[in-house]
Amino acid sequence: MKLAFLVQPVENIKESLKFYRDQLGFEEAWREGDHTIALKMPGTDVQLMIEDDELAFPPGGLFVVDSVDQYFAKNKDTITFVQEPMDIPPGRYAIFKDVSSNVIRILDFTKDK
Repeated sequence: MKLAFLVQPVENIKESLKFYRDQLGFEEAWREGDHTIALKMPGTDVQLMIEDDELAFPPGGLFVVDSVDQYFAKNKDTITFVQEPMDIPPGRYAIFKDVSSNVIRILDFTKDK
């Protein structure tokens, strides 16, 4: 598991992009539709991902795994998943909670292979 993104849910993606880009100096790395923008943060390979379509979940890390489906199958009986594996453009995605109810997002890039 490798940290790839810090996810920051935002209410208004356009205003948030202006803040992170124009006020904090982050550079846009990529976009996915109208709801997700990744920003390069200076001094790290980890990107900040702002999105306005998952406001029900708090900020947190998004970790890359080899296979979301295998991770889910191995851990579904011992970890509380709040979003079971689903398709997203680069691969598969799921969300679970740690023992303090913090959300942890996982992603694989199986569609890129």
